[in-house]
Amino acid sequence: MTNTDTVMKTIIPTSDRLGETKEYYFSTKLKELARLREAGKPIINLGIGSPDMPPPPEVISALTSTAQRPDVHGYQPYVGRPELRAAFAGWYDRYFGVSLDPASEILPLIGSKEGIMHISMAFLNEGDEVLVPNPGYPTYRSATELAGGVVQSYDLSPENGWLPDLSLLSTRVSAKTKIMWVNYPHMPTGTQAPEGFFNELIAFAREHRILLVNDNPYAFILTDNQKSILSIPGAKEVALELNSLSKAQNMAGWRVGAVAGAQQYLASILRFKSNMDSGMFRPLQEAAVAALQLGPEWYAALNGHYRKRRKIARQIMDVLGCTYADDQVGLFVWARCPNGKTGYEISDVALYDRDVFITPGGIFGSQGEHYVRISLCSDEATLTEALHRLSPLQ
Repeated sequence: MTNTDTVMKTIIPTSDRLGETKEYYFSTKLKELARLREAGKPIINLGIGSPDMPPPPEVISALTSTAQRPDVHGYQPYVGRPELRAAFAGWYDRYFGVSLDPASEILPLIGSKEGIMHISMAFLNEGDEVLVPNPGYPTYRSATELAGGVVQSYDLSPENGWLPDLSLLSTRVSAKTKIMWVNYPHMPTGTQAPEGFFNELIAFAREHRILLVNDNPYAFILTDNQKSILSIPGAKEVALELNSLSKAQNMAGWRVGAVAGAQQYLASILRFKSNMDSGMFRPLQEAAVAALQLGPEWYAALNGHYRKRRKIARQIMDVLGCTYADDQVGLFVWARCPNGKTGYEISDVALYDRDVFITPGGIFGSQGEHYVRISLCSDEATLTEALHRLSPLQ
């Protein structure tokens, strides 16, 4: 009898905490794409938002030169090195017009995804309710569930500009509502926060005594200016902001991010975080300092690449018969499927008939069911090849 003839039983059951939480969609999909490639399929992956371009040379040099030193390989401060916190504070001041105390209002993270879990664990008790956008980043939901919270999904729609209806939400919040997740510029729809919207969110959070968390990794991608919810007067009383070097500095695999906000909130997050990791590798911190000192010319050049790619990605959507808004920002093109088709149907045909993977919008929630998303994290030649493969589907 071989191992394939029986299914091994584990000696202990999976924890109740996992509940209905499944493996992250892109984790399972990347394994499937790898299997298809092993079978000889020339798969083009236009799904995940993992920048394909490298950070600038000075960032890599800071990493490698620091790593050569004999005194940088030990544990690092749980709150990050002072120079990294100062660099984050300077970056916020230059680009967002937000003044932060580097000693108390910046907490570096091993990626902002980590921060979503840390915030959830630091502030949620069993049964607490969390407002989660639909469509939205799936980790908001899974982190809430893993922390014992209850997801209260709020719909976003094109009719309302992919913004929450705060009047409707006011009728749904309760004493158990503790956190509201927002993400502007929004993923997956590419919506920017309109003028005055952050002020409305802060007023809503203050009225209902809800901790508002803006996840802000796309602030620099194809935007004309950078916005932070912390720029609103009084925001620190009720709001936190996550930021990351994954997207705008091409450092997704380096896992460098931060949460910014009032000292009292960060102190609670640190109580959880300091029990989960032992600080970030110092050469990574030194490289992050260099990345945070990049000037406007870096972001302008980066967006020059993404504008060219976006043009081709929109052509792909055109041949698929999908429609999209021209004012989207961020790393993706988000488009509505034709003739009532679902994103899963469009994605399956593209993958299994044309060897091109595009993301079905339904993975971001029911409001994304009839949408698909294309990442701009492939070069022009790859996007053009995908366009040629998909053109017969017109």
